[in-house]
Amino acid sequence: MNRIIVRVYGVLINPNNEILLTTERYQQKVFSKFPGGGLELGEGVIDCLKREFQEEAQIDVQIENHFYTTPHFIASAFNPEEQLLSIYYKVTSHEWETIKTVPQSHLPPEGKSEVFKWVKLSEFSSEMVTFPIDKEVAELIVQTFC
Repeated sequence: MNRIIVRVYGVLINPNNEILLTTERYQQKVFSKFPGGGLELGEGVIDCLKREFQEEAQIDVQIENHFYTTPHFIASAFNPEEQLLSIYYKVTSHEWETIKTVPQSHLPPEGKSEVFKWVKLSEFSSEMVTFPIDKEVAELIVQTFC
């Protein structure tokens, strides 16, 4: 290992009992995950999450509570020499309706890095996210909110 990458994600469930996911293209891979991103130097994890939602979804979020932190070692899916630490928060937003979304089956078009999708909680499962740690969190979401 040559460094630790800290990623911060938001679990946003709207009043229609739908959860927000993002499908992204990065390094010729397409994957689905929870909205969020990487911690920058000099930034706190909550500020990171708020910045990521503002940059990517153009909404402000409020933090409800800490939901999950990676309890075990995980290597980055993009660089096996990097350790990944993922932190998840339950978030809310009064602006959730303004997020530009696409139907579940749509992928990001070439040249665009991500698209957002609302998924009904009653249909949500760990199979809808790509990475192992997100699958663990998805199972907790199903246990907690469904």
